[in-house]
Amino acid sequence: DVQMREMDGFEATRQIIVKWGDARPRIVALTANAMREDKGLVEAGMDGYQTEPYKPIELEQAIESTYEMQGSEGGSAATS
Repeated sequence: DVQMREMDGFEATRQIIVKWGDARPRIVALTANAMREDKGLVEAGMDGYQTEPYKPIELEQAIESTYEMQGSEGGSAATS
C-alpha cells in the first residue's frame, strides 16, 4: 500500500530497487489516490498500480500486465 505508516510504498520500492536491482520482483502499488500519486508511482520505480477497492482478479491482472510490459516495453503499467 502506498500509504503505509512506518514505511510507505515509495520508500519500500526504493529499498527493493537498491537491494535487488534488475532482479527485483514486480511492484504493483495499491492506492485509493491513483490520480494524485500517478506520476510519483512511476518515478519511484513501481511497475504499475491498482486502485482500491479492487477485486482479486483485478489485482491479478495488474500483476500480469507488469510482466507483459517488461517483455515488450520495459515500462510501467497502470491499471484501475
